[in-house]
Amino acid sequence: MFKKNILRFTILFFSSIQFSCNAAGGEIVVRANQVGFLPNDIKTAIVMSKIDLSKTPFSIVNAKNEKIIYKGEIDTSRGNWGKFPYNYQIDFSWIADAGVYHIEIKDKNFFTFKISKNIYEGITDSLLLFLKVQRCGPTKPFLHEPCHLFDSPQIIGDDVEGGIDVTGGWHDAGDYVKFLNTTAYTTYLLLFSYEFNKPKFEFDHNKNNEPDVLEEARIGIDWLLRACYKKDKFITQVQDSRDHAESWRLPENDSLKYDRPAFTGIGKNMVGLVSATLSLASRIWRERFSDTQNADKWLAAAKEIYQVRNQVPDVDIVQSGMYQDSRFWGKLALGAIELYKSTKETKYLTDSFVYGDSAKSDYWWSWGDIDALAQFRIAEHNTRFAQYLQNNLIAFNTNKNKMIFGEGTVYSWGTTNTFLGIALQAILWKKLTRSSEYDTLKFFQSDYLLGKNPWGISFIYNIGKNFSKNFHSQISHFRNGYLPGAVSAGPAPKVILDNYKIHRSNFTYSEFNSDDILYFDDKADYITNEPTIVSNATAIFVFGQLVR
Repeated sequence: MFKKNILRFTILFFSSIQFSCNAAGGEIVVRANQVGFLPNDIKTAIVMSKIDLSKTPFSIVNAKNEKIIYKGEIDTSRGNWGKFPYNYQIDFSWIADAGVYHIEIKDKNFFTFKISKNIYEGITDSLLLFLKVQRCGPTKPFLHEPCHLFDSPQIIGDDVEGGIDVTGGWHDAGDYVKFLNTTAYTTYLLLFSYEFNKPKFEFDHNKNNEPDVLEEARIGIDWLLRACYKKDKFITQVQDSRDHAESWRLPENDSLKYDRPAFTGIGKNMVGLVSATLSLASRIWRERFSDTQNADKWLAAAKEIYQVRNQVPDVDIVQSGMYQDSRFWGKLALGAIELYKSTKETKYLTDSFVYGDSAKSDYWWSWGDIDALAQFRIAEHNTRFAQYLQNNLIAFNTNKNKMIFGEGTVYSWGTTNTFLGIALQAILWKKLTRSSEYDTLKFFQSDYLLGKNPWGISFIYNIGKNFSKNFHSQISHFRNGYLPGAVSAGPAPKVILDNYKIHRSNFTYSEFNSDDILYFDDKADYITNEPTIVSNATAIFVFGQLVR
């Protein structure tokens, strides 16, 4: 029923402007960011057509007074996509005045967009709210009751009398399984987002004197501490694949709530990421809250975990096969550099150089491929390491220039998270160098998430006019599809989808599928339409940085 072997309070509803984006088929459709554009940023759209439009005039029209402010001519097609043999990019970046505009072709309005300095406000709030939905245990979850309060009396891989308390944390995706590596990834990115740009993440909408992003990160911190029950052994997963065989149910009504085994393991990959997360948490709590008690405890835990790195396997073998990692050097480098930043002990800085050089460039982004974070952190102390990050960006930029919609790399299982990760890396580069060299790459990826894609859909629930509505999620199943801030996994290659028997019923966007890349807004589709905590964490960083 659910994913298998995965690689994987404020809702901003943009209804004040009725954006026209042609979700239904026709000879011509226009795809662009449905939320809109910042005044001085890059603004592009893709015209998808079943007829040749080369040299056809187009206009940008002020929606308020119907005045034509620009006339242009459609250039050469960028290639074929599915049923649309002609696809053209139009660029209107020079338009900077706030307002609402139409894109007109042959005197017909095909897309309406907004320019404003406030267009991204509220998206981060919504993305954070999804993590509140995913909360497990007695953590004040949203849209469901406290759940899974008995995790877990059964420990697979260690003889622990009475079990281990691993309540809390987040459900990983549309199911009720919890994982150490995705929890650590999510927690780290929430913390990293805050430290990277504190003014943009200091917001405290519930007025409890704690930034909302740090309040959510604390859910992950507390669970990681429970999961790291020994310095050389972790709880890496709670619950097994039987969760996927059960019928739809709310978590508090889980038929398996008394039967949720926890699995033990450890690897250098986990050692690196967990020690990085706890070290960063200790630094933030010490500086932001003057909480020396927790800061000292978390830093001590990070150091103790890091010390066993040479006595454990390179990567842990995940019992379920889900989220099986393959890389560890970058995560060790991240652990080392975060420990250095928190302790100023040069031995950690030296380690980070060694591990960073071993990691090199990974040319990717996923829950397990985050070496760019380590290279960025190390480059803050040794600029040589910026080259590893730039190698990634050069490859992504080369791909962007070849792809119709400016995609930075190939499609996969978890495409939206990968594209967001490319935008993240472009943001890191600008922070390091103050260079705008990869701004186009950044905006092309974020625009893709918000509608500049073949399906003309925003992959974030309730953001934009046409957005993913039928998520593969237990919670949304019982809430008439309501799943605030959820990020869809997005389109995937047919060669992956063909390996799974998924009984879909919603084919609304099938006209825009190509022979090779498919997307289905269908709650049965755990490949293209399941939300995950890692995608939301990446999106929180990216869209949080775009707020002006």
